[in-house]
Amino acid sequence: MSLDNFLTVDDQSISLRQALAYLRASGDLEQFLTRILRQYVIEQELSNSTDLEADSSEVEQAIINFRLQNQLVPADRFDEWLKSRGMNYTGFREQVGAGLKMERLKQRVTQTAATEFFEQNKAQFEQVVLSRIVVADAALAADLKQQLGASEATFEELAKQHSLTSDRAYNGMMGTFAVGQLPEPVRAAIAGAAPGDVVGPLELEGRYTLLRIEQRLPASFEGQLKQNLENQMFDKWWQEQLKDKAVKMTIE
Repeated sequence: MSLDNFLTVDDQSISLRQALAYLRASGDLEQFLTRILRQYVIEQELSNSTDLEADSSEVEQAIINFRLQNQLVPADRFDEWLKSRGMNYTGFREQVGAGLKMERLKQRVTQTAATEFFEQNKAQFEQVVLSRIVVADAALAADLKQQLGASEATFEELAKQHSLTSDRAYNGMMGTFAVGQLPEPVRAAIAGAAPGDVVGPLELEGRYTLLRIEQRLPASFEGQLKQNLENQMFDKWWQEQLKDKAVKMTIE
């Protein structure tokens, strides 16, 4: 393939140099190069690893699982699915095998690091269910807090009567949040608070907020959280592989 005919549109050629210029102009060049370097590191590691290959039975089971999950059990439906993607069974099987190999690599380089990171930051991954009352006046916020302490009114009643936010229609219920994603003043205020406790008033964005902790949900290393941490650790790993390498782009 000539670098001058990297792509063609009708009878016009787009050279590799021009294609990269387009990517630079659109702001996508860095992402494009990042993907290339990531795949380079992965391919290098896979080529040097002899213990990651999945055996035939594992590949076949993975294909069965895929067909079940995607309602492709009937042979004719599966064949149509393959054709619609320009694939045959052999190519699909190779793709599944490569995916299993990649997953094993990912597990090998991230499992320990992801587990350790989770254990060190478990408090940040805890989830908390919060309700709030938001008012514009500090004195009113303090008075509402006093009423709650004296059991003169319920949190739900005061939220409906006084809160300025739309969640007043739901008794002030905000929803569930990961502790680590909350603003620092909120994290500090709810640290150690138990379900049923009301904290504040907190001055946030020029308003005054009372928060009630409805529920605390302990973090567990599973599901989406586990996947996210493993992805983060994998990105960190491949970037570290390039740390001491000279990377340059040359177009003749």
